[in-house]
Amino acid sequence: MRITISGPPGSGKTTACRNLSERLGLESVVFGQIFRQMAADRGMSLVEFGALAEQDPSIDRLIDTRILEIAREKEDIILESRLSAYMLQRNGIPAFKVYLSASPDVRMARVGLREGETVEQAEKATREREASEAKRYMMYYGIDITDLGVYDLIINTDDLTPEQVLGKIIEGASICL
Repeated sequence: MRITISGPPGSGKTTACRNLSERLGLESVVFGQIFRQMAADRGMSLVEFGALAEQDPSIDRLIDTRILEIAREKEDIILESRLSAYMLQRNGIPAFKVYLSASPDVRMARVGLREGETVEQAEKATREREASEAKRYMMYYGIDITDLGVYDLIINTDDLTPEQVLGKIIEGASICL
């Protein structure tokens, strides 16, 4: 079974992806880590690299092409990225598509903790990053990432433990199959 996990920064995507991979014994690919590594390889912050990606569509296209390659090669895979659900839907590749959300306060606290930043620093960087992503996805693909109609399951993670999120994903996947 192909599963996509999407959502904004700090919503719990990577944790859910890791937990789901462990529980189901499926390989997972976290495209946010690939983007981070590409930025680090260039000595850039995520905000700086996002600004570069606004000028150079090959950065996003490289990642998004890889999403499709992996999805076509493997029927049993978990893909974590902002666009994986849209990309698979547009290309007729079946998947169970999950969107994780959380309130801005919860997300910024999580991002700040993860990045070793204050909530204020995390909020500034995350807002810039989200604006850059929304702009690029609309410009390059005509995708409005605020349109959640592509998803099979939407979970607000504000008051849930990682184990509860995992349970909701597994329950939702079993109902949809």
